Amino acid sequence: MKEVSAGGVVYRREKGSYSILLIEDRYSRWTLPKGKQEQGETLEETALREIEEETGIQGIIKQPLERITYQYFHPDYGDVTKEVYYFLVEAKQGQATPQLSEISRVAWLSPEEAWNKQEHEGYDNNHSVMLKAYQCLEI
Repeated sequence: MKEVSAGGVVYRREKGSYSILLIEDRYSRWTLPKGKQEQGETLEETALREIEEETGIQGIIKQPLERITYQYFHPDYGDVTKEVYYFLVEAKQGQATPQLSEISRVAWLSPEEAWNKQEHEGYDNNHSVMLKAYQCLEI
């Protein structure tokens, strides 16, 4: 089975410095907001919808970052190949509020704090995604 999701590295710039939005998932891991593509949606639409649903933040896509692929086992469907398309997303409005049915926390972090969370409490397959976002932002 194949599953397609999209999400983003969400950032905002205030007073000359950047903040990066991370979520803490139900497994107590810090990660990027993302979710499954719905019928008829573009990847960009999926990314923006999922970011808003999970975090309360509305944004605009600045550019694509990367597609990552991994496999996991689902008890009902067996082996699932998951493709996740990540975009660089600038936050435009909204209050950071976690979708408690899916995630525990949402936090705006400095780029250094976000990288530290990713490195020590995140998923390895997000390293390159965040690195590309930081390169685009020249962080």
